[in-house]
Amino acid sequence: METSNRVCVITGAAQGIGAATARLMSLHGMMNVVLSDQDKEGADSLMNQLNTIRPKSAVAFTTDVSDARQMAQLMKAAYDRFGSLDVLINNAGISQSKVAKTADSSLEDWDKVVAVNQSGVYYGMKYALSYMLEQGHGIIVNVASLAGQIAAPNNIAYAASKAAVINMTKTVALEYGRNNIRVNAVCPGYTDTNHFDQLHETKPELKERLLRATPMKRYAKVDEIADTVYWLCSDQTSFITGQTITIDGGISL
Repeated sequence: METSNRVCVITGAAQGIGAATARLMSLHGMMNVVLSDQDKEGADSLMNQLNTIRPKSAVAFTTDVSDARQMAQLMKAAYDRFGSLDVLINNAGISQSKVAKTADSSLEDWDKVVAVNQSGVYYGMKYALSYMLEQGHGIIVNVASLAGQIAAPNNIAYAASKAAVINMTKTVALEYGRNNIRVNAVCPGYTDTNHFDQLHETKPELKERLLRATPMKRYAKVDEIADTVYWLCSDQTSFITGQTITIDGGISL
């Protein structure tokens, strides 16, 4: 799958799906990667790992995706450093701090989750698109969630934000298809990440229940999500845009 010499910006790159995607893009895809995360130590550590194997192929920035100004600066920094901006992976996301029914959910949770998961994706696309339009090409992959496709009780802010990401993906794909810019989304189901481990700590009984509900009887691995993201960024998917790829082991069935 031809992806070499492209420049890829990845938000939420310090751990989990973001870090797995960064490793795949850099080491297998031979891309230059721009790692963005609020976890400076984690992003810097990954940058150093990648640069040890492929010198000067990775750079890290500390970015709050919910801040439009910082997102504009991130895209400019990527372009200034490598001379192009070919791929954007909008991966950064958070969950509610408290699992609760809608009437009991907090306004603070709503505002924070929507700011990161929805507005952050919007800012990323908005500011990356200006460079992609100038270049005449570009690829965007937005990491949504199974929760954006089906009802997600006790998690309204997260579900709403991820549903928005799916629709924004379709909208931008329709707007810019004629400009040789492809936009797709992936919807992971339950995936082995630190983020998911935190959910288990608050509701220990949930792990076994979700495993029983998943036809494949296991959680996804972060590399399996990264593989799909990489595929969507390759020339093998050159006529795919506006699509949502669900990676859930069959649980949505």
